[in-house]
Amino acid sequence: MPRFLSMIRVDEQSAPVQAPGPEFEQRMGALFEEITKAGVMVDTAGLAPTSEGTRLTWSGGRVTCTDGPFTEGKEVVGGYAIIRTEDKAEALEWTRRFLEVHDEHMTVTAELRQIADN
Repeated sequence: MPRFLSMIRVDEQSAPVQAPGPEFEQRMGALFEEITKAGVMVDTAGLAPTSEGTRLTWSGGRVTCTDGPFTEGKEVVGGYAIIRTEDKAEALEWTRRFLEVHDEHMTVTAELRQIADN
């Protein structure tokens, strides 16, 4: 079965001031329980803010390091999920359901890419 990486993109500069309420946590917990029981979820996690990250770049025959935050990008990867599904249509459905768990005032984007298995 193919694996897919869902990169969750957020705008760190306009993140909500307050944390999501308990209803959000309940909806997300129920979805995670369902996707895990279905044998689809391989791994998932949120990521620390870019202010705590380091970007490494290979250019001109050398590696340079730049500490965050990375202001040149508005949207950053704020989390990820690796899922194993029958096909892309099923991966899209699970990803759509993940986005719909979020409150209406939130803006969250997911980029879904199949993992190249050699």
